[in-house]
Amino acid sequence: MQTQLSPEYAARPDGQEAEAILRKCVHCGFCTATCPTYQLLGDELDGPRGRIYLIKQVLEGAEPTRATQTHLDRCLTCRNCESTCPSGVQYGHLVDIGRKIVDEKVPRPAAEKALRWALKEGLPSPLFAPAMKAGQAVRGLLPAALKAKVPQPRPAGAWPTRQHARKVLMLAGCVQPAMMPSINTATARVLDAAGIQTVVAAKAGCCGAVKFHLNDQEGGKAEMRANIDAWWPLVESGGVEAIVMNASGCGVTVKEYGHLLKDDPAYAAKAERVSALTRDLSELLPELLPELARKLQGRVQQPDTLYAYHPPCTLQHGQKLRGGVETHLNQLGFKLRAARNESHLCCGSAGTYSVLNPELSYPLRDRKLDVLAQAFGEQPPDVILSANIGCISHLQSGTGTPVRHWVEVLDEALM
Repeated sequence: MQTQLSPEYAARPDGQEAEAILRKCVHCGFCTATCPTYQLLGDELDGPRGRIYLIKQVLEGAEPTRATQTHLDRCLTCRNCESTCPSGVQYGHLVDIGRKIVDEKVPRPAAEKALRWALKEGLPSPLFAPAMKAGQAVRGLLPAALKAKVPQPRPAGAWPTRQHARKVLMLAGCVQPAMMPSINTATARVLDAAGIQTVVAAKAGCCGAVKFHLNDQEGGKAEMRANIDAWWPLVESGGVEAIVMNASGCGVTVKEYGHLLKDDPAYAAKAERVSALTRDLSELLPELLPELARKLQGRVQQPDTLYAYHPPCTLQHGQKLRGGVETHLNQLGFKLRAARNESHLCCGSAGTYSVLNPELSYPLRDRKLDVLAQAFGEQPPDVILSANIGCISHLQSGTGTPVRHWVEVLDEALM
């Protein structure tokens, strides 16, 4: 696709990056068939091709409107379109640039602006944990909409204390320790069972995704730099062999630190190395499999339990990791199956999307739960598994079937 940048954007690095991405697009429309919002709304401007057209217009000098902003806001950034695109268009990067440029031109209503500020400042804040604890204490009294965002408390269990020669760093995350601390402790225990010690850097915090995707891109990058600083002593010394992510949303962001900080002379090289070291937890499963299989012989709890699996968009489209969890957990004796239809579509969580766009998020959630319920035919699953805190909490808000992280189930079987 040819575009002629206006002088305003021709001089900007983000404008130049957007132009390079647009050159790859042939406007074929394959992406439209796999876009969740287009599936719901049937509007070309609420699909990737239409949004690309809107961004192109703005870069060429057209004045964006509130409607332009709304169409870009409705994008889940699930990157399903990237998996579909035959030309390799990096739509996720393009829509981030487009949203930033449009927000510079189009003021938001006061209430919307306040909500977005509360999300980007509140979720990564140290105050989030006590607020979540208070919400869980009075969960039964909360209005339905708020109750859906407050999961039932789960016991975390003990962190392993054994020392191992093999060590990995793990990002605890901003909301996960407060909402579902059992995911992090389960991760540490599973790795411990395989002879790997999990290290959490005290000064590492939010991966930066929340602020970055709410158009506080500089705030998000500041959090990325803080994480690099917290990890760097162990990375530089070779004291860890990987940086492990058990939340696929964080994982896709940290894997892109090298790209997002490429123009920062003080951090570009460090960010590139951190991204290269980052692994989703599922990527470690192949080498862990022999030891875990040995320890699980005859010990898989409730071997007849049926597990439906939802692979998050950040895992299958953002990180391009597909099939690993199903393959390896089935090899370990679990009966795990992804939905037979639409397993590629987003569940509607998408970070803060379910708060900002509930009218689209909840129909997507219910659609996803419907196909997961049919993963084993007429027999419904006993448990739904996923690999991202946002997907887990969002899906759980719409079903009485337990929704868990797959590592929690593996951890329980090892006990």
